Amino acid sequence: MSDLEPTGTVGTNTVHRRRPPRWILLTIALFIGLFYAYDVWEAIGNLVGLNLQAQSLDTQLSGFGWAVLIFAVLLPVLVYALAFWLGRNRAFGVQALTLLVGLCAVAALSLDIATVFGLGRLIA
Repeated sequence: MSDLEPTGTVGTNTVHRRRPPRWILLTIALFIGLFYAYDVWEAIGNLVGLNLQAQSLDTQLSGFGWAVLIFAVLLPVLVYALAFWLGRNRAFGVQALTLLVGLCAVAALSLDIATVFGLGRLIA
């Protein structure tokens, strides 16, 4: 398996570009993945905490509330997988930027989910 891949031809010569080492790409993905893991942990904390809070008020979360909270747990995992897949054969900077853009999108959507909780539509 070669670390060169053809990128095009110039006349009769094939132009090759060097693939970045796999271990560096995985190191970048794992480091930024820790921030995604924190978002998952935070979403699980919200799921458990809000359920306990609702129970202490002698009520329960609505179906919409459960759907939003479960979506908040799955969102960082799905976005990380997509960003990793999109940046898997790119240069270091492009891969890191792809993962960071995904992390920003997760943060923005998490803030939107927090706004839904402020509206009081999650408790039945």
